[in-house]
Amino acid sequence: MTETLSNTYTNVGNDIQSVRGKYVDNTAHLSTEPKSLTELIELIYQAFATNEVNIDYVHTIMRNYKGNMREWAPYLKFQPNKYTRNLVDAGNGKFNLMILCWAESQGSSIHNHTNSHCFMKCIQGSMIETKYAWPKEGSENEEDAMRVISRSELKEGMVAYIHDSIGLHRVENPSHTDTAVSLHLYVPPYDHCNVFDERTGRTNEANVTFYSIGGQLTANE
Repeated sequence: MTETLSNTYTNVGNDIQSVRGKYVDNTAHLSTEPKSLTELIELIYQAFATNEVNIDYVHTIMRNYKGNMREWAPYLKFQPNKYTRNLVDAGNGKFNLMILCWAESQGSSIHNHTNSHCFMKCIQGSMIETKYAWPKEGSENEEDAMRVISRSELKEGMVAYIHDSIGLHRVENPSHTDTAVSLHLYVPPYDHCNVFDERTGRTNEANVTFYSIGGQLTANE
């Protein structure tokens, strides 16, 4: 069966448009061209100096940030049996910036984001993002396969955005021979989410943990 991948940039524009009206612009004075990971983090802190979230601005600086392997090296930690979540900056409780490392063919479960804004930039390799509609509400005995909204390829340098008001998603590295790396920003941070069974729509709560923090393995790893 042949699948057609949609245009990620078009999808992102539509997704942002669906929630844009809730927020105001408090970032007109800020740079939109971060020259390093440190500068990107500084701009994110400034953008979140208030409780407003300007998703257009955040998407812009995530897209414009180029970065390099030297900056990412402390957080590049691959495991053969699972993808890893590596915390770069905890954002004083307002956001989490992290690097996720995907070995060959690894992927996430279908999950929500606990009402957090999720920005994801592919910085090495390529990713596939599949968005799903929320399962239909019904009786506990009713089981329905989850409905796919879109399936998009995220190439190096491209940024995706999702929020619970848009739907759920699953992210995967489609390559059987190459690893992939993605940079994620969650606003606000969260420590649990719901994961979903694609065949039935049934859900379970899952804790969200870090494989490393600031380049150091966490105690449970």
